[in-house]
Amino acid sequence: MDKASVSVRPERIDLAAEMARFAPDGDAGAVVTFTGYCRDEAGRLSALELEHYPGMAEREIGRIAGEAVERWSLLRLCCIHRHGLIRPGEEIVFVAAASLHRGAAFEAASFVMDFMKTRAPFWKREHLVDGTIGGWVAAKDTDDAATDRWHRL
Repeated sequence: MDKASVSVRPERIDLAAEMARFAPDGDAGAVVTFTGYCRDEAGRLSALELEHYPGMAEREIGRIAGEAVERWSLLRLCCIHRHGLIRPGEEIVFVAAASLHRGAAFEAASFVMDFMKTRAPFWKREHLVDGTIGGWVAAKDTDDAATDRWHRL
């Protein structure tokens, strides 16, 4: 069985089902999860449109997940990323990392999120409450700085 599972899909993420499926069965000492949500940006955003490069997005997330599994000797890792139109309050991404000890699970989940944010081929466009479609959201320097720290560790 592969230690890392990767899914890129338009459907909402059933967090309870994912956690039940991922729950430790006696082997893990820690499971760390992260769920990223769409914000309403102070009430001006009606949705966030996420486009991706099919096939390439899954491969890149798989590469990132594989590196995390090796680097922290994880027992299991789950990465789910949505695409399509996502409304405020809906989940965009879910990451779960299981390991023998909490430090590895926390580090791996953080590593995966930092690299998915900067390396996975996704593009975001804002849909505004006034009915207009905003521009594509630019990458942030802070995201690159977050990935840069992993090269120094």
